[in-house]
Amino acid sequence: MVRLAGCLHLVKWCCECLRCCGRRDPRPRTVWLGHPEKRDQRYPRNVINNQKYNFFTFLPGVLFNQFKYFFNLYFLLLACSQFVVEMRLGALYTYWVPLGFVLAVTVIREATEEIRCYMRDKEVNSQIYSKLTARGTVKVKSSNIQVGDLIIVEKNQRVPADMIFLRTSEKNGSCFLRTDQLDGETDWKLRLPVTCTQRLPTASDLLQIRSYVYAEEPNIDIHNFVGTFTREDSDPPVNESLSIENTLWASTVIASGTVVGVVLYTGRELRSVMNTSNPRSKIGLFDLEVNCLTKILFGALVVVSLVMVALQHFAGRWYLQIIRFLLLFSNIIPISLRVNLDMGKIVYSWVIRRDSKIPGTVVRSSTIPEQLGRISYLLTDKTGTLTQNEMVFKRLHLGTVAYGLDSMDEVQSHIFSIYTQQSQDPPALKGVTLATKVRKTMSSRVHEAVKAIALCHNVTPVYESNGVTDQAEAERHYEDSCRVYQASSPDEVALVQWTESVGLTLVGRDQSSMQLRTPGGQILNFTILQIFPFTYESKRMGIIVRDESTGEITFYMKGADVVMAGIVQYNDWLEEECGNMAREGLRVLVVAKKSLTEEQYQDFEARYVQAKLSVHDRSLKVATVIESLEMEMELLCLTGVEDQLQTDVRPTLETLRNAGIKVWMLTGDKLETATCTAKNAHLVTRTQDIHIFRLVTNRGEAHLELNAFRRKHDCALVISGDSLEVCLKYYEYEFMELACQCPAVVCCRCAPTQKAQIVRLLQERTGKLTCAVGDGGNDVSMIQEADCGVGVEGKEGKQASLAADFSITQFKHLGRLLMVHGRNSYKRSAALSQFVIHRSLCISTMQAVFSSVFYFASVPLYQGFLIIGYSTIYTMFPVFSLVLDKDVKSEVAMLYPELYKDLLKGRPLSYKTFLIWVLISIYQGSIIMYGALLLFESEFVHIVAISFTSLILTELLMVALTIQTWHWLMIVAELLSLSCYIASLVFLHEFIDVYFIATLSFLWKVTVITLVSCLPLYVLKYLRRRFSPPSYSKLTS
Repeated sequence: MVRLAGCLHLVKWCCECLRCCGRRDPRPRTVWLGHPEKRDQRYPRNVINNQKYNFFTFLPGVLFNQFKYFFNLYFLLLACSQFVVEMRLGALYTYWVPLGFVLAVTVIREATEEIRCYMRDKEVNSQIYSKLTARGTVKVKSSNIQVGDLIIVEKNQRVPADMIFLRTSEKNGSCFLRTDQLDGETDWKLRLPVTCTQRLPTASDLLQIRSYVYAEEPNIDIHNFVGTFTREDSDPPVNESLSIENTLWASTVIASGTVVGVVLYTGRELRSVMNTSNPRSKIGLFDLEVNCLTKILFGALVVVSLVMVALQHFAGRWYLQIIRFLLLFSNIIPISLRVNLDMGKIVYSWVIRRDSKIPGTVVRSSTIPEQLGRISYLLTDKTGTLTQNEMVFKRLHLGTVAYGLDSMDEVQSHIFSIYTQQSQDPPALKGVTLATKVRKTMSSRVHEAVKAIALCHNVTPVYESNGVTDQAEAERHYEDSCRVYQASSPDEVALVQWTESVGLTLVGRDQSSMQLRTPGGQILNFTILQIFPFTYESKRMGIIVRDESTGEITFYMKGADVVMAGIVQYNDWLEEECGNMAREGLRVLVVAKKSLTEEQYQDFEARYVQAKLSVHDRSLKVATVIESLEMEMELLCLTGVEDQLQTDVRPTLETLRNAGIKVWMLTGDKLETATCTAKNAHLVTRTQDIHIFRLVTNRGEAHLELNAFRRKHDCALVISGDSLEVCLKYYEYEFMELACQCPAVVCCRCAPTQKAQIVRLLQERTGKLTCAVGDGGNDVSMIQEADCGVGVEGKEGKQASLAADFSITQFKHLGRLLMVHGRNSYKRSAALSQFVIHRSLCISTMQAVFSSVFYFASVPLYQGFLIIGYSTIYTMFPVFSLVLDKDVKSEVAMLYPELYKDLLKGRPLSYKTFLIWVLISIYQGSIIMYGALLLFESEFVHIVAISFTSLILTELLMVALTIQTWHWLMIVAELLSLSCYIASLVFLHEFIDVYFIATLSFLWKVTVITLVSCLPLYVLKYLRRRFSPPSYSKLTS
């Protein structure tokens, strides 16, 4: 019993040790400000690591990935068998050198990619930040930051870890964040510091107070956070609730001011890291197909060996004879196939990089260029990939008149005339001049619309030093050259910049007031009484302002047409014009106003404050009070803003669609924005309907909505990430079946992990190849999960392009990458692999015929240098030159993308084409061997001379037969190989009778055998091209 108790104690102790060493389950934490030593659990180091291997796992990992495939494992066993004397058929180097070469190329390639990845990670981990300590401010590397540290982050600096926002240098007590690397949204996010810490006189006081943050366990949700801030040394103790508004997630960038935060999560517990999947080694579908063909060839090898031994009646040590035959016919599976294909991939990568029509393209994974030729689904990000992420104001519509880019000067003249007229009127009449008119003039209507756009927003003008004027002076004098606009949406900035261009400039703003400057330089002051921010539920924003000069109180509102239609006064043009502008791909906002008396406003404010103080159903009561104002508002105008598309996005998407590729757009952006871009980019054609999948939260709603969607035909689908999650949870198969039938799919509000999940589901459900394109950090998971990942180098940085298999500088380059390079790579590799197999099957057939004639003896037909030279210097260059072959010019491939559609069926390398090449090989091998046996006269060496020479000439002629477009290097390869063989005959007297090959008898015999083996194939090829030409030949002729 004592021994048993001791064993149990030992097991328990070991388990505790393993648990300490291993990764613990994430749990909530208490983090003391500035005191990382007070931690209640162990936290991971703040290190970014994107490598597939480490120092110890690199070699075992690479070798395992190579030998887990049958092809390479077979050659390893074959090479090892040559160490057994009874099985040895030739020199060891004939087996080990090719295998060693293949492995060396693979190891060097993988090592290069790992070193590049390590250097990129090191650059991020070595970034320097400032840390607040009791000794003052010290510099610290990103990798040395710990949970509990107080970190200072400057403007335009990356946030190094997940933090709680404590202080800012901004006067308005808030800061803006750029989150495009995290969630793909271009909108700047407003973040608020903890009230208690923002009120402290200096940042160093953070170390003098006893305070801590209680935070939830690490999770992948980037849109929500639950925590509390507690200060113990105040009387009474301060408790503040913390939400997403108080967070600074890693991989975001500070857009305004300098901030101080306390570190909550580090390393693998970061939100950004948890939303990124681990990189995987990608094996191309083409390589898997070749691997499958080698298994068939291995089966043929075993069958031939067994037949040979069976014909000997299993005499003697027959099991040893089987192994010898297996080695003798081992050429059936050509080891040179792997070498040729790997070198071909390197050539394809080099050609892609050298293409002047897609400059800046980088191949980061040279193992899968053939994948580019067989893509069925393209999944693309929106912001920065399809669009330039630059908003341009395009249209102002007043109902009876519309102003476009070419008529903005008219708007400017209207604004100028209004303020010129006002400045000339007596002060007492300024407010009356416009109000007393029954019918408003066009100038006043334009002025009301522009003024509403200039006031109804959340934009803040910020002044920066420009080297000539310092910041304080620029702010005091409202210097135009020093002013930049900050907002949570680029749409808002575009609208404010437009009002500036027509004469009404936003020059100042704080939490309670706003200043506009007129064309004459006069400053108009407005007090902000209330502001109702935009939410995804309300789809509108509003603001109540008081004009300081007149005392007028006005409620301005702008929002989506679907909600504003029920708020504004009856009109007969809103719906029609909104539809017209949306069809042009513009993002439409409806602007309205309502004048309030002082009594009306005071009544509203009292009810609004009361609603905000209620404990139960607060949000509902607040919404009800606001809605009491949102009635019978005066419709002022419609605005149309366009997110500029990348160059040639429309023709590129059309090319991809004609090539049989279905395009899905996965974006973190809003539904309205995503739908507008889809229309604008012609991802959804003009004739197609759009089904917007309404928001569903449970199984019943999802079932009803899926049934409604099932009744639609040839309809593009638009769905939000939340609805998608519900559908995939309960109806994964049904949803994917319906979505795959759609001509286009748009998924908006997608989290990074959702993007990767969609890619994975497409691969599993359809079995087709996927290609993911993106430019931001939030696209990395999708890019790594796809069969082929393409990164676009853009404004959102290089994170996506560095993680991708291929990197391009513009989306339009994708068309050429797939239509030309992808198509050529796949067709060339298919021709190369089948020809290498044909070359090996020919010599194996000759060996089988030879052994059959000579009483099934396991004696090699060709020995020593002949067998090595056959697959190297005599035929290697012409066969490998097939990587330069092409069936059509690149211009034709781009003009007729339908040619790409043919490849999706996998016809260039199929069981049918494989069988045809096997039959050709058996025919030619048999003709050459039987011909040599029939025509030789006396000596055995004459058989070798005749058959080997015929074999070399047949291979060279077959290469010429296969080539579709001649390149000068192909001709050089053919002549060089023939010259090498003729020159080497002098040194091959051990195997070939040199005097015999100089006779006329030798020449006519070789000529006859070669013609009989090749001429019928030339005739068949001519007849096929004549009566059943392939699609590409119709274009080339």
